[in-house]
Amino acid sequence: MKISFIGTGTMATAMIKSIIDAGIFVPQDIMGSFHREKKAQEVKEALHINTTTSNTEAVKFGDIVVLSVKPQIFESVANEVKDYIRDTQLIISIMAGIDVETLQRNLLHKKVVRCMPNTPAQIRQGMTVWTATKEVEDSEKDVVKQILTSMGSEMYVENEVYVDMATALSGTGPAYVFLFLESLVNAGVHLGFSRRDAMELVYKTTLGSVLFAMQSGKHTAELRDMVTSPGGTTADALYELEKGGFRTVLEKAVYSAYKRTLYLKEINKKKGG
Repeated sequence: MKISFIGTGTMATAMIKSIIDAGIFVPQDIMGSFHREKKAQEVKEALHINTTTSNTEAVKFGDIVVLSVKPQIFESVANEVKDYIRDTQLIISIMAGIDVETLQRNLLHKKVVRCMPNTPAQIRQGMTVWTATKEVEDSEKDVVKQILTSMGSEMYVENEVYVDMATALSGTGPAYVFLFLESLVNAGVHLGFSRRDAMELVYKTTLGSVLFAMQSGKHTAELRDMVTSPGGTTADALYELEKGGFRTVLEKAVYSAYKRTLYLKEINKKKGG
């Protein structure tokens, strides 16, 4: 089995590294298409995969074709490659805001998987939510699961709406976490820690807290209460967060990202229509 990547940016490169490291594909069975010859040569030398500047050549090469181009150029790429897609090929999209219907209509192809990965996939700690059309066979779903698991964790959903919701939660989620980390580090610097020491304290506290929450089996409210003594420092800090609308602002931000996801999806539908 061979796999091709159309658009070999950061996320696709992370996927390529992961599937090679996991032994799912060998470099000789992987091809990536690039816009620039220089970048193609750099990746070829680094990962020893096949490279090309021709999207049609990439489609002809793979039994599985991963679409990872920018959503705004998907329509032109689809027009370029649709006549070369074979009925037996599996198309995997990791593009944001392009739904299954738009993929099928523009590619003239039914066997489609839509994924929403996130950036921690670059260190094999990602979370990917995905769905597949009814034409995708169980054996092919197993291969997709292997590919996605090589980048971290995966969650299969029957209803595509959950992929849209995941875009706002897990897909965009790292940005929320990074902003939280940045704010907490800045608070540490304000207290008098060096930035390096503040970063170590914040990063390790966050990592430990997440692992504790995952392994304890307790609700996060219960874990929070374990740290909060009546009249203590934690209670005072949490009071300020609640007074500042921490929960409300975060929930509004996630819902706003979800609405934007739906809006962009409709725009892409109209473009492809």
